Amino acid sequence: MGFLRVRVTGESMLPTLHPGDWLVVRRTAAPRPGDLVVARLPDDPARLIVKRLIGGGPEEGWWLESDNQRAPGRRDSWDFGPVPAALLVGRVVLRYWPLRHGLRPR
Repeated sequence: MGFLRVRVTGESMLPTLHPGDWLVVRRTAAPRPGDLVVARLPDDPARLIVKRLIGGGPEEGWWLESDNQRAPGRRDSWDFGPVPAALLVGRVVLRYWPLRHGLRPR
């Protein structure tokens, strides 16, 4: 399977993404700084998170940040450090629902 559907929960990616947004994630897409990505939470790999890839790489791990650092319950690389490449699920390629706003790069 090359694609995955993900529903956004929480406010950590406001104003880019809103709770209830649905995303298409491409599993095989190579990530670049500035991309929105989906990763497994390092201390709870069953849970997926949507974050902005700031830097890093496959060897040293990826640095992921929330767009909204003041969101309640926000967790990103400031809390758990670089994310190992094995926990990166894929790159967000499309926000398809609802139709109220577009996916805006930062």
